[in-house]
Order: sequence, then structure tokens, then C-alpha cells
Amino acid sequence: MRTVLIVGNWKMNKTASEAVAFVRELKDRLPAPSSTVELVVAPPFTALESVRTVLGPSSPIQLGAQNMFWEESGAYTGEVSAPMLKDLGCRYVILGHSERRTLFAEQSNSIQKKIRAALRHELRPILCIGESLAQRDNGSTDEVLTQQLRESLSGFTGEAMTGITVAYEPIWAIGTGKSATTEQAVAAHRTIRRVLASTASPAIADCMRILYGGSVTPQNIESLLTSDQIDGALIGGACLHVDSFATIAKAASAARPIGV
Repeated sequence: MRTVLIVGNWKMNKTASEAVAFVRELKDRLPAPSSTVELVVAPPFTALESVRTVLGPSSPIQLGAQNMFWEESGAYTGEVSAPMLKDLGCRYVILGHSERRTLFAEQSNSIQKKIRAALRHELRPILCIGESLAQRDNGSTDEVLTQQLRESLSGFTGEAMTGITVAYEPIWAIGTGKSATTEQAVAAHRTIRRVLASTASPAIADCMRILYGGSVTPQNIESLLTSDQIDGALIGGACLHVDSFATIAKAASAARPIGV
């Protein structure tokens, strides 16, 4: 059984002091730790150290980063490397988010290099893929997802792919309040798993987690997790409020209790 993964992507929100207050309150509001659900928060780089300190070594909440560069060190002004994130206690790193692709012109070849660097340093990459509204409307969703997956994962061994999580984030649903229906999300997840099976093997595809992201809320998380194709959520706006993030975490624990 694949463990559900709930990731809060804070994007460019919360100062270090705001992050400390938020995480302290969140820890008190979360359900008891579960063997079937992993929780991750991904603050801005400036808040990673502060959040790690508040979480402490025994917290069930894990630390993630929102991006990284593929080189370990060097003259790359403004960039952050995998060893830096690892040293700060990060376990996950989000790569290829649509905002990175559209606002900063990231391409699949650079995303692939970032994934390789993350795996070298025992970080767990979360690869984001998704189609625009125009691409969905013209019926090319499957083609877009297939291309993004194959380009980003080209040359990876099956063993390496087991350390990667894929997040399906339709661009038209990110920050718009317009979420994909459960049926649309499930159909996209099935496409992704078919591509993973043909890229590696059905066994590898079956053990890889695929998350949904795009206007995830306490109101739609239960519906999304009713499908065994959807292994969790990459959450944006709803993770910035303690009440909504805690509610989503509780719903995930209830949706996938031990033994289900």
C-alpha cells in the first residue's frame, strides 16, 4: 500500500517569525501520527532553519524545500544546492512546479538535472507536471503529461524512479479556486501511471506515489482520496491557514486508515 503524502507548499509566504508561530500552532492541531499518512511543509528558504528548530527531531511533520539548483556549489548567485537543503534537515524538494516553468522559463532538461542532484543527496523529489486550460480544451492533456514525464525522467533507472513522487497539477486549477473534478484527476493519474509503467515497469509504476495539486481544500480532499489512484495532495493556498491544513491532514488520515 502506498503511503498518502500531504505536502503544504507555502510558496513566497510567511517570514521566519511568522513560520515559527504557524508551525507551533499546527503541531497542536494535527491528528496523532499515522503510519499511512506523511505530512510535509515546504516553507521559503528563509524559514527552513526556523521551522526545523520548531519541529524538532521527533516531529511527524517533515521538512521540504520549494526548489533547488543542480550543482553542489559554485558561482550561481541566488541559488541553493541539494547539500544545503540536506544540511537544513529537508527530506523532500518540489521540482518543476508550473510557476517555475511559466514564470522562470524552467525546461524539462534542467528539471531532470535537479532530480538527479536531489537523488544523489538522498532528497526525495516531487516532480510537478500539468496542462494549461488551452491544452485541456483542445484534448491534449494526455500528450502534455506524457511529454513532460518522459523528458523529465529520461534515462532514470527503475530503482531511481522509486524515489520520485509525481504531482499532477493542472495549471488552470492552481490558485484559481477551480479544482479538477475527482473524475478528471483520476483520469490524469491513470495516464501518468501508464506512462511510468511503460518508462520503467508496471511494478515500479505501482509503487510510485502520484499526488493531486490545484485548489485542494478541506471540502474536496475526501472526494479526491476516495480513489486509490490518488496518493495525496500538493496544497497551495489552503496550507497557509492552520485550520484548513489541519482539517486536510485529518481527512487524509480518515480516508486511509491502517489496513485499508
